Formats: sequence, C-alpha cells, structure tokens
Amino acid sequence: MRNFSRYNCPTPSPRAGFLRLLPLSITIQHDVSLRGLNTFGIEARAARLARVTSIESLRELQASKDWSAGPRLILGGGSNIVFAGDFEGLVVRLAMSGRSLLDSDGTAWRLRLAAGEPWHAAVMWTLAQGWPGLENLALIPGTCGAAPIQNIGAYGIELAERFESLEAMEVDSGRLVTLDRDACAFAYRDSLFKGRGRDQYVITAITLRLPRPWQPRLDYGDVRSMLARQNILAPSAPDVAHTIIQIRQDKLPDPAQLGNAGSFFKNPVVDANTCARLREQEPGLVAHAQTDGSFKLAAGWLIDRCGWKGRRWGVEGRAAVHERQALVLVNRGGASGAELLALAAAIVADVAARFGVELEIEPTVVGSEGA
Repeated sequence: MRNFSRYNCPTPSPRAGFLRLLPLSITIQHDVSLRGLNTFGIEARAARLARVTSIESLRELQASKDWSAGPRLILGGGSNIVFAGDFEGLVVRLAMSGRSLLDSDGTAWRLRLAAGEPWHAAVMWTLAQGWPGLENLALIPGTCGAAPIQNIGAYGIELAERFESLEAMEVDSGRLVTLDRDACAFAYRDSLFKGRGRDQYVITAITLRLPRPWQPRLDYGDVRSMLARQNILAPSAPDVAHTIIQIRQDKLPDPAQLGNAGSFFKNPVVDANTCARLREQEPGLVAHAQTDGSFKLAAGWLIDRCGWKGRRWGVEGRAAVHERQALVLVNRGGASGAELLALAAAIVADVAARFGVELEIEPTVVGSEGA
C-alpha cells in the first residue's frame, strides 16, 4: 500500500520575533511565515498566528483583544487557499483533534470528527472500523472542519450526502451553535460558509451519517474500469477507496513534492441548449447530465482544448499547468500567489473566448488582492 500521509503540512517556521502568552493556553506568534501552512508552498507572512487545540482555547482567543484587532483568517490544512500577499491580521490555525462513533443502528453509523482532523486520515479510519460510506472521498487533502465549507466532492459523491450537522462558534459572541444540513445551504462546491456566513462562524466539529446497508457508488467510468482490470467484480468499500486513491495519485501531483491546491477550477454547469451548441462545435465535449436537466462540463477538458496543459507562466515559468491534469495549477518553485492568479485569469479568458463558458476558481484568495 502507498503512503497516504503526504498531505500533512509542517508546522510554521516564524522568523526571529517574540511570543506572547494569553492568560490560559494560547500562544500568539508574530511575523510568521505561512509557506509551510499552504499546500501551494506560497511564501507569505502573517502579522500574528495562533494555534488552537480545543474549543476552550478557541473561546479564550475569541474573548481576547487579539481577536478583534484587525482581520482574521481561519486556517485548516491550507489545501484550498492562494495567498496573494501577506496577511496583516490574525491567522487562527485550527488543530482540534478527536474522532468517535456517536451511535449506530440498522440504518446508519453516526460519527463525530473534530475540525482539525485530517480528512483523508478520517476516511481511512472509518473504513478500518468497518463503517463504509466515505470511500469515494479518499485522498482529498484538507481537514474535517474545512470539508463543509467547500462541500467537498469526488467520484459521484459530495459531503452533503453524508452530512448531518456541525458544531460552530459564533465569531462575535463566542457562543457554540449546531447547524444542520439545511442550515448549511450546500451546493456544488459551495455552502453558507463561502457566502453570507463566511465571517460568522468557526467550525469546530462535524457529525456525519453513513447509511446502512452500504452500496458502492461507481458512477465514474475510470473507477469501474480500474476495478475491472483488477478483476474485482463485487468491490468492498476499501476496494473502492484504494482504487480512487490510485487514480488520484496517478492524475494529481503530490503537494509535498510540487506545490498545488488540487483542482483549481470548478466544473462549469450549463443548460441543455448551451451543451447542445458546444457539442456541435466540439463533438468530443465531455459533459455529464445532472438530475435537473443541466450538464456539468469537464473544466479540465476545456482547458486542455485551449492548449494550456503543461504550459508555464510568469518569472522563469514558476507557475504552471500540470502536464497530466489541466485542472491543476502548480508552483514549480518560488511562484507567488499573484503569478498563479495571473495564470488562472489567462486560462479563464481563453476558455471564455473559445467556448463562451466562464470558469470559476475553487480556492479562496487571501492577502493583498483577496479576502
């Protein structure tokens, strides 16, 4: 079996400065490098950084003057973020740990996962316990607390399908609240926390519901094909997980070796008329029918058709499109967030000019040009 720990981020490496202790357990670091806290490996600095390991320490921080002194950034694994510049405020690194089975019956297993738990490790833990249902979401980088924000999804399943509720702290009051699936307003790679609730909550834990009896989800042809090549006719949940892990490892670069944030663009959704027009223009168009009659286009295919796969950009080609997957932008060493965003903008413009389709980026942009 391959090593699945590759998405773990190293601890921050601050420049010589000073540490300030809050009354209980929180340490505030000043002028801290964020390079090791984002999977792109972009060099940026935070004016202040605090690492919280419990709800109590988070509420302690919320009650301190540091909480309200300027902008805040809540950071998990840093796998869905582009630093466009330094962050002149407080970065809060969520590091709460804990995972447990709340209860189970004939219809489901209910699990609680703390916000700081690495997502992929949590998926593999559930499978090791004999609780299937998350296998299609294996090897997605990031933390459990960040998963609802993006409504992560892959190979035919989104988190929303396995989600029951989450626990969060209200930013202004410090009060803990519980939000169910409807309250989270999930959509394709979207949720309450990317819109009107973006600065209102800090997610501290999630509760998932894994339905019983389990049925494999084999919606994607490459998953079925790889299982068939292995002569696996009745796959178990671990079979599906290991197949998806192998597919992802074959297609996607390891952030520990080549900085990236996974898929940089969302797959655009278009109506049936637009899809028909594009199929006349491009007979090989990759499009997946949705239940509402719309079609989800493969953004990677659109980008590849525009000739971007493997192309380099910026100073010494430090920003680039990955040679095996056009959805992935990579940092080949020393690329700034501005270079990566300029590359993304050029790709968006080319796709719009050729297909009349507007691509949207997935990562959150933070810093001088972002939030």
